Amino acid sequence: MLLLILGVALWWAAHLFKRIAPGVREPMGDMGKGVVALALVVSILLMIFGYRMADGAFFWGRHPATVGINNLIMLFALYLTSPGPKKGALLYKMRHPMLTGFLLWTLAHLLVNGDVPSFVLFGGLGLWAIVEMIVINRAEPGWVAPAKGSIAKDAMFLAISLVLLVVIGYVHGLIGPPAFG
Repeated sequence: MLLLILGVALWWAAHLFKRIAPGVREPMGDMGKGVVALALVVSILLMIFGYRMADGAFFWGRHPATVGINNLIMLFALYLTSPGPKKGALLYKMRHPMLTGFLLWTLAHLLVNGDVPSFVLFGGLGLWAIVEMIVINRAEPGWVAPAKGSIAKDAMFLAISLVLLVVIGYVHGLIGPPAFG
């Protein structure tokens, strides 16, 4: 469990580094981007190995209904992480579509994974997404929404998100539990 906790903590630290310690990050220039990227890769590896090795109490698991709900949430999460919300007409006024999509990803996974390691991984990452939105809003209060796009762009990115859901679900089934039941 320690590797998993370290991975989630490193994820938080790497993402919040420039906001928490701007005096340290700024002088690093472009090298700082490399340091952050390396920290993120290490955090992901720690989370993967930590999650696979972790053991903890089990409260609920997959059910056909929750798998279906999970997949619908995942479709919307993928759409939010695409350029669709900024280029379309439906959600162009949304300030943090990618972080919201990430948050939905964590909630979808908690819906079908009710064990302590999942609470640490997905709960920790979900809390990070919320904190990141708050920190960004405080640091950059003068946000202006992009120009309204077209419904056609929304439809295009939703279709792409559906294809991605199928591909990701297939790969997910190869390396972990089947995503589609």
